[in-house]
Amino acid sequence: MASKNVELDLSPSYDADQDRGLPVQEQAGLVRRLSLWRGQKLARKALQLAGEPNLVLDFPTLKGRYWPLLAHLPTRVVLAADSGEPDISQLIARYPRSITERIQPLAATMTSIPLDANAVDSIFCMRFMQQQLIDPAQRTQILNEFHRVTRDTLIISLWVDGNYKSWKRRRLEARRAALGQSRVRSGRSVVARSVIESEFKSVGFNILGSFDFLPGYAMWRVYILRKSH
Repeated sequence: MASKNVELDLSPSYDADQDRGLPVQEQAGLVRRLSLWRGQKLARKALQLAGEPNLVLDFPTLKGRYWPLLAHLPTRVVLAADSGEPDISQLIARYPRSITERIQPLAATMTSIPLDANAVDSIFCMRFMQQQLIDPAQRTQILNEFHRVTRDTLIISLWVDGNYKSWKRRRLEARRAALGQSRVRSGRSVVARSVIESEFKSVGFNILGSFDFLPGYAMWRVYILRKSH
C-alpha cells in the first residue's frame, strides 16, 4: 500500500526536518500530540487573559480534554456540557477525583443552555470550529445564547481566513469546482475574520484579544471576548 504524506500543522518550535523518515502512523501520532500541546498552551493563555474565571461553562467538553487545565485553579468550578456526550457522569469517572471534584455535568445544547442570565463567569468553547456553522443565522443564535449565559467573558475557537491554510483550501475548492467535482467535505467550516468579528460585536461582545495556533499559517484562532454591558 502506498503511503501518503501527512501535512504538519504545528507550533513554530517544531522542526519539520526531524519528522523525515518516520512512518505515516508515527507522523500522525506526533501531529496529534503537538496539536494537543499547542491547544493547551493557547487555552492557558486565553484563561489568563480572561482573568482566570472561577465559574466556567466548558462547552463542548470534548471528553474532558481541558479538564486538567481548567481544574488547576483551586477555586474554579466547571460546568461540563456536550451535546455529543450524553452521559458526562460516566466520562467524569475516568478522571482522578482531584480533577473531577470540581466538575459538574450539565445537559445542554448550544442554542438552549438551562442556566439563568449571567450564570457563569466565562464560557470556554474550544471547539466551536468543529460545528458546521456555515449559516450566519445559526452562529448568531448560538452567540446570543452564550452572551445571555456568561456574566463576563467567552473563550471561543474556530477556523478563520487570512492565512496560508485557508488560501490553500480555497484554491483546492476552486480547482475542484472548475473540474465539476464536489467540494471537499470537512467537519469544520472556515469563517472570514471580518465576518465573525462583526458578528461578535453585533451580539454584544468586545474582543479582548486573540491567539493563533500558528500565525500566518494555520486557520485555528482562539478569541477572548468580553460581554459589553
